[in-house]
Amino acid sequence: MRSRTLRELFTRDTKRATRFKLDANDLYLDYSKNHVNSTTRKLLVQLARQAKVPAAINAMFAGEPINKTEGRSVLHVALRAKISDTVALDTPGVPEVWDVLTRMEAFVDAVHSGKIKGSTGKKLTDIVNIGIGGSDLGPVMASRALKPYWQDGLRFHSVSNIDGTQLADLVKELQAETTLFVVCSKTFTTQETMTNARAARQWLVQQLDEVAVQYHFVAASTNHAAMDEFGIRSDFRFGFWDWVGGRYSLWSAVGLSLALVVGMDVFKRLLSGGRRMDLHFRQAPLEENMPVLLALLGIWYNNFFGAESQAILPYDNRLERFPAYLQQL
Repeated sequence: MRSRTLRELFTRDTKRATRFKLDANDLYLDYSKNHVNSTTRKLLVQLARQAKVPAAINAMFAGEPINKTEGRSVLHVALRAKISDTVALDTPGVPEVWDVLTRMEAFVDAVHSGKIKGSTGKKLTDIVNIGIGGSDLGPVMASRALKPYWQDGLRFHSVSNIDGTQLADLVKELQAETTLFVVCSKTFTTQETMTNARAARQWLVQQLDEVAVQYHFVAASTNHAAMDEFGIRSDFRFGFWDWVGGRYSLWSAVGLSLALVVGMDVFKRLLSGGRRMDLHFRQAPLEENMPVLLALLGIWYNNFFGAESQAILPYDNRLERFPAYLQQL
């Protein structure tokens, strides 16, 4: 295969464009422009079977601790599943997923209706996500991709750089009375996130007063003692679990800032889209499985061609942050 050009592969197989493509859940994957033929694909799928990929897929959806480094389950798929999908229902925390979503929906609707408002009675219009890594890259990527769905009068912002100039520049655009900060840190101790959260808190108190903190800060975290100390009220807290990796946390309460801007109906549609691909990944045979085939192509190029880089080139400008999001995966 090393010596064969793509031109040669297409010349030899006039139906190559249809033989090397997949359709799943409104997604179309054309992998005909890769240096593979039918034999390559067969051998790569055989490699996946030898590596017991089907068993690993089942183990993930069953909640087994496939994260060997930390001894944890990897269950971001549970965040977008339906109860009827029976994704690791016996794993602690999984049955709580739908309760958190219900609370998120009530919160988002209350902000939009004005039932939840700022300390001076003004409507909250500027949503500022404070996070780092996946807790920043996920909401930022999705908010830009879904900008046509932003609710009228709402704006999304993010702060992730520990360099204080990012926040300093941002607050020049904000009115404290109409700003809601969403702090995303499972432990509520992440250095970059908490440095920015404390700086945002100081700015808010200077602009308004200490009481305003409980009206203008919400958190995705599980450290209640730390949130008590910070001043975040109990009904403005949304938890998630240790089986949610930071890089996949967009689908959890970390997605609250996104939900606030696009609305809970759109956020649910995002979850539904992820669920459809999860079902495809879980049920499709290996040779027709989009994620598996893409992974096998990565192994093919890395192990057999010595390729060390992969280019991600979004043609839609709204996906401009998609490569940065993928980098951290």
